[in-house]
Amino acid sequence: MLAGESEVLAGESILIVEDEENLVEALRYNLVKEGYQTLVAGDGESGLRLAQEAAPDLVILDVILPKLDGVEVCRLLRRDATVPILMLTAKGEEIDRVVGLEVGADDYVAKPFSMRELLARIHSLLRRARMSASAAAPPEALTVGDLVVDAVKHQVTLGGDELDIRPREFDLLYLLAANKGRALTRDQMLERVWGHDYIGDSRTVDVHIRWLRQKLYRGPGSSPRIITIRGVGYRLEG
Repeated sequence: MLAGESEVLAGESILIVEDEENLVEALRYNLVKEGYQTLVAGDGESGLRLAQEAAPDLVILDVILPKLDGVEVCRLLRRDATVPILMLTAKGEEIDRVVGLEVGADDYVAKPFSMRELLARIHSLLRRARMSASAAAPPEALTVGDLVVDAVKHQVTLGGDELDIRPREFDLLYLLAANKGRALTRDQMLERVWGHDYIGDSRTVDVHIRWLRQKLYRGPGSSPRIITIRGVGYRLEG
């Protein structure tokens, strides 16, 4: 096990959705060695079905797959599941990463990758999932003008209309609403929403802020607004 990592919880399972047999075998060997149970699917359709039936603790999902590509699998999983999803991209191009984040992936690794790096990211994602599941319930709802962020219902409404908010967007918006009028740095947002051991960079925050702005926009002068503080980060104003 990697030095400094927390122990793997008994029974934690990881679904590998990948069609490269050599890579699958390498992943299975290293994951089992770390103490995880593994499930394998060789195409997108069977991967989606297995994820829905077996409810794994984490999904490793290749972008390029037979029958149903990884982006579509991720999008469909995100309709009703919050399972951590780690996507594998073929080239590591930024467009691959952005598309993966856009459909709800939690992290990504570009091929070829270091197995040690992949395991570190898996440990990090699972640790955050455990912490989120065991965290005390936050206040029922936060209100900023016409915006209501309800933590119990996991629902966001603006002017009475419910917004389509992904899990990570919800966490980020809740953090901004809880600190209304206060500037938060990108590093603060990464630590509070993605976890202090998140390996990605601050562009992840910028991408999610852009999506939130699009969803909150109701025309010129609309409120609330997410304000950019140059050289610092962002704040939410009512």
